[in-house]
Order: sequence, then structure tokens, then C-alpha cells
Amino acid sequence: MEALGAATTRTHIVEAADRLFYRQGYQHTSFASIAEDVHISRGNFYYHFKSKDDILAAVIAARRDDLRRMLERWEAEEADPAGRIRRFIEIVVTNRAEIMSHGCPVGTLTTELAKLGHPALGEAGGLFTLFRGWLGEQFTQLGHQAQADALAMHVLAFSQGVATLAHAFGDEEFIHREVQRMHDWLSRYARAATRAVPWDGARADA
Repeated sequence: MEALGAATTRTHIVEAADRLFYRQGYQHTSFASIAEDVHISRGNFYYHFKSKDDILAAVIAARRDDLRRMLERWEAEEADPAGRIRRFIEIVVTNRAEIMSHGCPVGTLTTELAKLGHPALGEAGGLFTLFRGWLGEQFTQLGHQAQADALAMHVLAFSQGVATLAHAFGDEEFIHREVQRMHDWLSRYARAATRAVPWDGARADA
């Protein structure tokens, strides 16, 4: 690993830190554990990052870039905005093993940073803002501009609620059941794309 170029070594450090922050928490992840995971010396580690906060900032930036690429891929693969929203809803199924073990990576990080009063909370919360804006745009394209942000927040609340309870109970069937309910809920709004639908709190069983 020492022979790797500086940019490659830095990327490996960020990837290892991202993984460890998710699985064991930011507060409980040390410089030593990250360096050990990447198999580099402490001196080489400090060449790239002077503090754990520096690594955290790099992890958040890398997650943001990854999420943007994911959203761009969905836009390229799905011509219909309803299909793009369904891809978001399906995240909890696609990542169900990790979610049941560790929760939502965005939700767990923001919760931990909030408890710590960490100054990076705003940047971490920006990942939710990215999702919120993107989902709102999809609902706008569906013809629900007036309700777009409220509908986007409902989808975000669904994903966080399912991730939290799936992590608490380890219940995979619960994930599939709730995802199907959300698909049914979304179908109502997709079918009504050409007419106004009164906002009713977006109950999934409405």
C-alpha cells in the first residue's frame, strides 16, 4: 500500500474511514483503526490527513459525489419520474443486509454528529437535502409541483423510518412489506399526474 500513488492512498483511506464510520460510528473509530484497515504507516496516514475531522469532511464529500452519480444514473436509466422515485424507495431493499446490521448510513451519521454537537452536522445533513431536492424535482415532473416538497419529505421519512425499525428488529419481511405499501402509495400520485390531488398527509395506506 505504501507504493501506491498519493491520490490512490488518500482514496483508500477515505473508503476505509467511510466503512468504519458506518459500521462502528465516527466517535469510536480511531486513526489507528483506519490506518490498520488500509495497511499504511501512521506517518503516511498523517501525510494525507491531519485530524479525524479532516477525514470526516472527505468522507461526507465522497458520499455526496457517490449519491449524485447514483441519482444521475437513475435519471439516465428511467425516463419516467415515477420510476426514478421507485428506485429511491427500493434503496432499503437493495441495501437491506447492511441496513439491518447498521442502519441508514446517512441517518446514523447525522444522528451521531447531532449528539456530539459536531460542526460537520450541516454538511452531513446536506446529503438529506440532496435527496429532498431531487425527490421534489421528480414529483414536480409528475405534475405535483404544489405538493412536491411535502411528498419528497414523506418519501424521506419512509426510508428513515423503515431503516431505523429494520435495524432495531432485523425484520426483512417488514422492509418488503413497507416498500410495497410505498409503491402502492406512489402509484396513486403517478396515476393522478394530470390532475390535482389534495394533500392528505401522504398516508401510505390512503
